[in-house]
Amino acid sequence: MQFIYAFLTGGALCLIGQVLIDKTSLTPARILTGFVVAGVILSAVGLYGPLADFAGAGASIPLSGFGHLMAQGVRDAIDKDGAIGILTGALTASAAGISAAVVLSLLAGLSGKPKEK
Repeated sequence: MQFIYAFLTGGALCLIGQVLIDKTSLTPARILTGFVVAGVILSAVGLYGPLADFAGAGASIPLSGFGHLMAQGVRDAIDKDGAIGILTGALTASAAGISAAVVLSLLAGLSGKPKEK
């Protein structure tokens, strides 16, 4: 049953993104940023944690899950280190994902062939 919940939740998040692309004049970059900020806000008010517990990867893999991860990192770092956690928590929590994105982007860039004009 967990797979169905993950599939439906992830699909609903993707549906929201597709509707925003099709029905608004927002650029993909603004939609991406909006999803991350929405994840932070929903995490701050305590709504994203239960959603992530319910849907698992369906809620933690999309961009809103990245925002939730950063908000959780800041919350945990503030509890552990105090006010300095505001600056360090988000990057500490998301370091593995950011590193993977950078390395995989580098590999894709090196393996790709530029288009001749």
